Amino acid sequence: MFYEAERQNFFRPLNGKRRELVVACLRSLFERLHGAGADYSHNLTRDDLRDILLPIVQSLSSLVSAEVVAADDELAAIESGDVLELSNAIFRSLLRDGWLEMFGDRAGLVTAYRFSRAGKLFAEALWVLERPRSRSRQRNVRSCRNSLEASLRNNDAYDLVDAYDYAEKVISDLSEGVDYFQELVRHLMVEASQTPWDEFMDFLDRFEKEFKKQLTADSVDRHRQAIRETLGKLRSVAEDKAKALDLQLNEVARWAVQERSGNSSYDWMLDRIEEMVEAACNTKQPELIKAMNTYMRQATNIVQQAMMLRGGQTRHAYSRAISQVAKLENIEQNQLLEKIGTALSGSEIRLLDPASFKLRTASQRRKALTVTAQPKVSRDARLAAALQRAEASGFALSNEDVVVALHSELKLRGRPFLLSSLPIKTARDVLQAMQAVEAVRGSRDDTLKARKLPNKLVTEYYTGSDYQIEANQGSD
Repeated sequence: MFYEAERQNFFRPLNGKRRELVVACLRSLFERLHGAGADYSHNLTRDDLRDILLPIVQSLSSLVSAEVVAADDELAAIESGDVLELSNAIFRSLLRDGWLEMFGDRAGLVTAYRFSRAGKLFAEALWVLERPRSRSRQRNVRSCRNSLEASLRNNDAYDLVDAYDYAEKVISDLSEGVDYFQELVRHLMVEASQTPWDEFMDFLDRFEKEFKKQLTADSVDRHRQAIRETLGKLRSVAEDKAKALDLQLNEVARWAVQERSGNSSYDWMLDRIEEMVEAACNTKQPELIKAMNTYMRQATNIVQQAMMLRGGQTRHAYSRAISQVAKLENIEQNQLLEKIGTALSGSEIRLLDPASFKLRTASQRRKALTVTAQPKVSRDARLAAALQRAEASGFALSNEDVVVALHSELKLRGRPFLLSSLPIKTARDVLQAMQAVEAVRGSRDDTLKARKLPNKLVTEYYTGSDYQIEANQGSD
C-alpha cells in the first residue's frame, strides 16, 4: 500500500548519485517548516522554496556518490555548475515522488507547498540524525513517577497517559544508549589503527550531560519501589473512581482500547507501566551498563596500545639519531649534532641515588612468598559459611509456594478471605502472610487477585494494609 498511487517511487530521489544533496535539501526544508526557527506566519511558495534550496545546492552541488543505483536518475545528468537547473530538478523530483504536495493558500490566494505526511516523517528522521541530542521535556523515570502521583492525586486520566508515555520513553532511551555504545565498539574495531580521541571526548561530554543523570538521579532502581507503591494505590482506589478513570481513558487514549487485553483500559495501562518499569530495571539498564563497560574496556586498550607505541617510537628516536650521526662525516655531522643539541637543551636530567636500591633480605623474601600464597580454608570457616547459608534459606519462601498455600486456603474456605483472618502460629505463617500480596501480583498464575482494603492489619509481628484474597473473575 505504501508504494501505490503518489508514493509509487517515493525513495527514488534518495537512490541516485546526488542523494547526499537531496538529503541536505530535505533537512533544510524541514528546518524551515518545522524546526526551531520555523515561520508559521505564511506558507511556502515556489519562490520561497527556491530561496531555501539555492544556497544548499550552491554549497553541496559537487557531492556525487560513487555508486550509480537508479537507471532514471535525472539529477546525475545535470552539470554541477548549473545551480538553478539543479535546484529546480530537485524540487520537481520531491514534488513528483510524494515528498512535497501542493495546496491552495486561501489567505494569500496563491499555490503553496508543504511536506506530505510520509515526506514529513522521513524528512524528520533525516533531520534528527544530524542534530545534537535534545529533548523538549524530561523523558525519565522521575517524570513517570510524578505523573502517576498526579493521577492518583487528581484522579485524571491525562496524567496516567503521560506516565505511560514516560515509561515507554525510558525503555526507548535505554535501548538507544545500548545501540550507541555498540556502534562505538564497532567503530573501534574497524578503525583500531587510529586512536579514537574525538569519539571518546564526545562520549565523555554525553556521559556528563546525559548518562550520569540516567544512572544516578534518574536511575530506575532508585524510583522503582515508589512507582510500585503508587501503582498499588491506583489499583486499590474506589470502584467508582476506577470506572470514571476507565471511561476517561477510553476517550483520551482510544489506541489503548485496541491494544489492551481485557475489559478495562485502566487496569491494562497500570499493568503495562509496571511491566515497562520492571523491564527497564531488570533488562535494559543492565544492558546499558554492560555495553558502556565493553566500550570503555576496548577504548582503554586501544589508548594504552597507542601510548606504548608512541613511547617506543620516542625511545627508538635516540638509536636512529646515533645511526645518522655515525653515517655522516665532518661538517654534516657537526651540523646534525648542533641541531640535536639545540633540541635537547631544554631537557633536564636527574639521576637516581644508588643508595635507594637495596636487595631484599632472606626474611623479607620469605615474607613476600607467604603473603602471595593462597590461604587455606579451615574447617571452622567452612562450618560458619554453611550455618550462614542455612539461616538465610530458613526464612526464604518462594512465591510459588505462597500461591499454592493461598489456593489451598481459598479452596478450603470456599469464599474470599482477608489476610487478617489467616492463622499466625509459626514463623512460616508470618512469612506467608507478609509475602502473600507480592506473591499474588508477581506470580504468572493469574487465578488469584489481591484487593487492598481501607482498614489496617495489626499483629504483634508487623503492621500493614489489609487485603482481600479472592479468585480472579476473568479466570476459570
